[in-house]
Amino acid sequence: MTTTLTAGLVQQAAWPDKSRSLAASEAGIRQLASDGAQLVLLQELHATHYFCQYEDTELFELAEPLDGPTGSWLAALAAELDIVLVGSVFERRAPGIYHNTAVVYDRQRGRIGHYRKMHIPDDPGFYEKFYFTPGDHDDGQGFHPIDTSVGRLGVLVCWDQWYPEAARLMALAGADLLLYPTAIGWHPPDDDAEKVRQKDAWTLIQRSHGVANGMPVMVANRIGHEPDLSGVSDGIDFWGGSFICGPQGEMLAHAGEEDTTLIVDIDLTHSEHTRRLWPYLRDRRIDAYGDLTRRYRD
Repeated sequence: MTTTLTAGLVQQAAWPDKSRSLAASEAGIRQLASDGAQLVLLQELHATHYFCQYEDTELFELAEPLDGPTGSWLAALAAELDIVLVGSVFERRAPGIYHNTAVVYDRQRGRIGHYRKMHIPDDPGFYEKFYFTPGDHDDGQGFHPIDTSVGRLGVLVCWDQWYPEAARLMALAGADLLLYPTAIGWHPPDDDAEKVRQKDAWTLIQRSHGVANGMPVMVANRIGHEPDLSGVSDGIDFWGGSFICGPQGEMLAHAGEEDTTLIVDIDLTHSEHTRRLWPYLRDRRIDAYGDLTRRYRD
């Protein structure tokens, strides 16, 4: 494993037309590869618009098997550019079973692992429980890092980013860094103060996972206004804000709301140094945490 990792991410808009969305992904991937990136992260559901704003069975036609057209396209790019590439697929696993799946491709090796989103939201404009089955925690695809040529990747997806348990389990399994492909934004009627609170909370919780676990964090979000094609709501304004931070939560790169790429050199040895100074894993009271497996303590 390398000790200095050149890592990048793509922040982009996306559309119902897969060819247009994937062309935007490809442009960012190629730019990062030309800049020397060894690892590239794409945002959640980058191949299409964020279709979960309303419930429509016809939208299941967007789903593909893991090695379908989008997966094959990602594998070919990773091989051509000699990079580790983390993409996103609306996965058709079986009739009636669909997942929101992050997929990892390692250079010439093709697909070496995947992670099926474990926490599935169901909020106004984010009706994901209609479309996605949660990942299985006991099938080897739950909170388990994926070994690659550039390190052990703790890949999680969007709503997972709010749960410290998910990040901690990845850390305890030896992840070298956390990656969060994401699709999050504002409802246009929200006032400016509420928008600031939401975005600040989103950034803060993920930086805190880096601090609490002593590891770098990469977060790729989408941008742009995406209308609710059902016409029921005002759509979503995706806020961008993608970032890469170090194991003390320090910002290494931070995007605005524009179409962009981020690239940084991450010193993976810094995690070891940080954990020696702040040995949270050492001092955990594992004998006292049994109630964490309960829904609530009455």
